Amino acid sequence: MTVSTVLRRTLVSVACLAMAASGSLIFSNAQAKAVPCSDVEVIFARGTIEPVPPMGVTGVSFVEAIRSQMPGKSVSSYGVKYPASNRFDNRLAIANSVTVGVRSAQSRIKYLAANCPGTRVVLGGYSQGAVVAGFTTATGISVPAEYRRYASQVPPPLPSDVADNIAAVVLFAPPSDRFLRDIGSPPIEVDREYKAKTKSYCIPGDNICDGAPVGQPNGLHVLYSVNGMTLDAANYVKRHV
Repeated sequence: MTVSTVLRRTLVSVACLAMAASGSLIFSNAQAKAVPCSDVEVIFARGTIEPVPPMGVTGVSFVEAIRSQMPGKSVSSYGVKYPASNRFDNRLAIANSVTVGVRSAQSRIKYLAANCPGTRVVLGGYSQGAVVAGFTTATGISVPAEYRRYASQVPPPLPSDVADNIAAVVLFAPPSDRFLRDIGSPPIEVDREYKAKTKSYCIPGDNICDGAPVGQPNGLHVLYSVNGMTLDAANYVKRHV
């Protein structure tokens, strides 16, 4: 089966998932207005120019999987607001995209910690969004020497007092250290307070996360919403909430 065939079939599956999820997302938004503080909130950063913003298809699949595993609990969702840029030929544009995402995710986490202290936060991301989620919980972001003049724009680490509010961190297809190095980005270093509750998913052969040189994603990279991994991740979250 060719990559183009895989992509076509996957896009059909993704479109069906998006259509099925649209009504659920509308219902979720109505619920959020009625119930300000849910039992669980999923904060999710979509992948590069992924459809169904702001959650992205993988995020929608993940949230619905969590709901299916937690009957009786209210589960809200928050799509990280950031460009999810595809300008990989422009390192500053990608750095800015991720930085905006980290600030958005951190702002939401701090808001929930202050206003909904009983809400268990699940942080997640797919592809570029996994970079956002990873850096959101990082000890700090190392700035390459040639970009030190932008160091003041790098978001600081999350305050330690919000760590207990975060129940789990899930990264789907996080770009490998080699991929990040190839595009001039530092590796993801999750803070020690979050490592024990962080789980990463990488389909074998997915060239974005498996350590291959930087390049265009192959057909495997778009399967996370339909290959069962979001359900496995939901079970992981269930054990940690």
